[in-house]
Amino acid sequence: MDERRLTIIVVPHGDLETRSFEIPYRKLKLGLAVGVGLLLLFGFIVALWFPVLAQAARVPGLVRELDQLEGERARVAELAQMLAEVEDQYERVRQMLGADAPTGESPVLPPLPTDSGRREGGTPPGPNSEDASPEAAGIVTAWPLSFAGFITRSQSTGRTEHPGLDIAVPMNSYVRAAGAGSVTESSEDEIYGLYVLIDHGHGLESLYGHASRVFVKPGDRVARGEVIALTGSTGQSSAPHLHFEVRKDGRPVDPLAYVRQP
Repeated sequence: MDERRLTIIVVPHGDLETRSFEIPYRKLKLGLAVGVGLLLLFGFIVALWFPVLAQAARVPGLVRELDQLEGERARVAELAQMLAEVEDQYERVRQMLGADAPTGESPVLPPLPTDSGRREGGTPPGPNSEDASPEAAGIVTAWPLSFAGFITRSQSTGRTEHPGLDIAVPMNSYVRAAGAGSVTESSEDEIYGLYVLIDHGHGLESLYGHASRVFVKPGDRVARGEVIALTGSTGQSSAPHLHFEVRKDGRPVDPLAYVRQP
């Protein structure tokens, strides 16, 4: 064993007594080793603790990001549902527009009106005609197509004002008068394209827009359900459909309050 000692002499100022301390070398080496060990342990703890502190400092930001991602995930789920609904609606419209004319509808075009105002091969409305009676003349009850079609836009008011129904149908489908009456306009417009306006009396009118061809002219009398035009995509239109309006005293009203989709 090492018996050497280290002597430390403390000489104070003044009249104080001088003091000396003896420390064995083995204790000094042991203390030095313990000190170095503690220093290394402290450095190791600090080295481990700094990454933990850095990660802990990121926790609030990660929590905010997680909340944001949850909100975005909910929004994505909502958009996915909306997209699925739109795709389903688009598929239904695509199938409808791409389908052939419904069974039972004749592919032969109706005869054009003659100069006398009657239709070739038919009988002009007269006072004994039920559809031309004063009672029936003011009634708008017939669906303006030979089949249901698909309503893509309803009548609405306000900021998104839309005065009638948009009904998606195949190109060149028969457009039928919703009620007996007299044709007041048969013309072309920038918005409605080719259109027909019928006066049914009692302040009621009906309008049929975006036609590809019309078969009536102003002054013609038409019966309820009579073919007056073919559907098309003229005017402000992106696909074949019928724009159908009902007006009461010159103001658009909801067509579904008068007619029912079959």
